[in-house]
Amino acid sequence: MLVLLFIAQKSEGGEKPWIEVKSPHFRVLTDAGADDGRRVAREFERLRAVFAARFPEFRLDSGAPLTIFAARDEQTAKTLAPYFWKVKGAKPAGYFQHSWEKQFALVRMDTWYQGTERVVYHEYTHMITALNSRWLPVWLNEGMAEFYAYTRFEENKTLIGAPTERFRALRERPWIPIETLIMVNQRSPYYHDEDKVQMFYAESWALVHYCLFGPKMEGGKKLDDFYQRLQNGTEQKQAFQGAFGSFKEMDQQLREYLNDYAFHAAVLKVAPAVSDKEYLTRTLNIAETQAELGGYHLWTHDREHARIYVTEALKNDPKLGLAHEEQGFLDLYDGKETDAANQFAEAVSNDKTLYLSQFAKTMLSPQATSDVRADQSIFLRGLTDTLNMNLQFAPAFIQMARLAVRQNDLSTALKYSMKAESLEPSRAGYHTMSGQILLRMGRGRQAADYAKFVADRWFGADHNEAVELWNSVLESERPAGEVVLDWNPKETQRAEGILKGSTCGDNANWSLSLAQGEQTLTFHSTGGYLWGYSDSLWYGQDHINFCHYLEGHRTIVYYKPAAGGSYAGDVVEFEVRDDLPAAPAKAPAG
Repeated sequence: MLVLLFIAQKSEGGEKPWIEVKSPHFRVLTDAGADDGRRVAREFERLRAVFAARFPEFRLDSGAPLTIFAARDEQTAKTLAPYFWKVKGAKPAGYFQHSWEKQFALVRMDTWYQGTERVVYHEYTHMITALNSRWLPVWLNEGMAEFYAYTRFEENKTLIGAPTERFRALRERPWIPIETLIMVNQRSPYYHDEDKVQMFYAESWALVHYCLFGPKMEGGKKLDDFYQRLQNGTEQKQAFQGAFGSFKEMDQQLREYLNDYAFHAAVLKVAPAVSDKEYLTRTLNIAETQAELGGYHLWTHDREHARIYVTEALKNDPKLGLAHEEQGFLDLYDGKETDAANQFAEAVSNDKTLYLSQFAKTMLSPQATSDVRADQSIFLRGLTDTLNMNLQFAPAFIQMARLAVRQNDLSTALKYSMKAESLEPSRAGYHTMSGQILLRMGRGRQAADYAKFVADRWFGADHNEAVELWNSVLESERPAGEVVLDWNPKETQRAEGILKGSTCGDNANWSLSLAQGEQTLTFHSTGGYLWGYSDSLWYGQDHINFCHYLEGHRTIVYYKPAAGGSYAGDVVEFEVRDDLPAAPAKAPAG
């Protein structure tokens, strides 16, 4: 509480405005100096140029814009991300927040070139691969991120391929056989156990390094071949052997490569087209500064601090659109739907660039759920206005697809759904939604392919949603001999129904109820739990709150039965579905 009071008093007293630096592709906010902001923007531009040269067909710009906060020192960084300093001994040099709507990088200028850049370059690489890959195995995803994290920039050249700090693990620990390494997933001990994860990262880096620079690897062409096989849906072991040969041979070749003690690297002379001296630089006013800091806290789910900054921003500038947008999302999280809608309307009125406010205002409008064609036209216009502000914003295409389903225009629905897939190819639920539309169009074989692709590669709610699609396809239209099964928590029972309501307290005390016909089942939670939801839910991971707005959705609860009492059991895990809308009823003949 003392920390919050201090921040509020500091804001009221006139917190120092931050500086904004805009390069062609990046936006940096800093409380250091303009030169520091330009330096950070320049190096991100140079890293982006590396990806443009290495992957000329890749999309490099996301529908979720990236803002880089270049903090002057540890104290500023601690103010932005206080939760990190709650861990004893933790003094993070950098941080990256991946979100559906906005993305943030936090770097410290007092540790730049001492580790800050490696953390954010690693995560920036993940952002690029997610924009361009339907799915990547964990080893390749982490190996590529680790490889590009150590990119070095000198005055007239860029060096890629420098060894990771984890390289020592390759000298000191037993190796993971490649056939085992490539099958590691998010639930594997190699990805979580502290004793194993360092070796996993080190060897993943080494395998990527070898695939790019090793003999017989054709300068990375075999890795590109492997990547393309994965994107085409080939099972990973088959794709690996088709591109590289036997696992035994690759194990031997990788060992020989690493025992050589001399690593190859690439020197590139790619450079951004615009000099950093031409970057647009300005000092934000105090309200803009407070709104930007409030937005950082909001999208990193630190709502306590977000409320303070947003309140101060609105006091200092009641017409600041960004602050109204952020207040709208705070209201939405609190279940104040009318207040949120008013804030989004005010935000768009004051700033015509705020596509998130336009989208949220549209989704909260009465037209969003109306079956009247005139209302649906207004709703579609609101989504179109969103895309006119940000054509890469995939959730708007998803909602256009759902509207087309409601109108029984399935070919248009599929077109929009596949567009969303292309914009966010790593989002499992978008693939499943396309499969659901295909099934409704009578194209069961293609729907089964979509279901199998997702079910084989994702876990939890994403996996189980794909299994539901698979089970909805006629057995005669599924690939012969293929089987997919639910992932269910051990020693639990399963209940399915329509979410009737929830009573939310803290994480250790809440309940939800399901309607099953005339019967209502109530479940409690007294501890930890997991939950998942369909990717097509419009508020997505950035603002979703199961305490509000999810009533009426089909929900699956995995629970441990209660030993008597007035409730059915204790929740272990639950999943909220966003089923396709029903097609309009046909008018009676005559």
